Amino acid sequence: MPIVSPHSDNPLVDGRQSDRAMMVRRGVQRLFSDLRLSMVPELPLASGRRADLVALSGAGEIWIVEIKSSIEDFRTDRKWPDYRQHCDRLFFATHAGVPADLFPQDCGLIIADEWSGHLLREAPEHRLAAATRKAMLLRFARAAADRLLLAELAAG
Repeated sequence: MPIVSPHSDNPLVDGRQSDRAMMVRRGVQRLFSDLRLSMVPELPLASGRRADLVALSGAGEIWIVEIKSSIEDFRTDRKWPDYRQHCDRLFFATHAGVPADLFPQDCGLIIADEWSGHLLREAPEHRLAAATRKAMLLRFARAAADRLLLAELAAG
């Protein structure tokens, strides 16, 4: 189930993301770390989609962040509405070069660079059903454990 390449120098990077998307992801991860959220990037979902970043709050709330590195990246993506069925809150994250008004008002919005992120707009809550929450928590936990093992094995 891990979504990492066994041939990379870093088993936690799968190489499909652009440098700009990785920069945004790092900023969001720093913001979420400050907010004491746990995270798993590139998490495969039961729907067959792959979430850019899934975060878990101390209260068990599940957030999904869809990273958009350009206007074109947002305009060509039609899969993001499917993520709502897997989270309590859905966010977009981008950088300052992408207009904030491009993104739907019914999603949260984070502006990030490689050093930090700023929560520009909170995401409305759409509580998951108990069975979906349990499935997502198990998916999150298994992916985190599998990736930790891969990192330890790669470290020798």
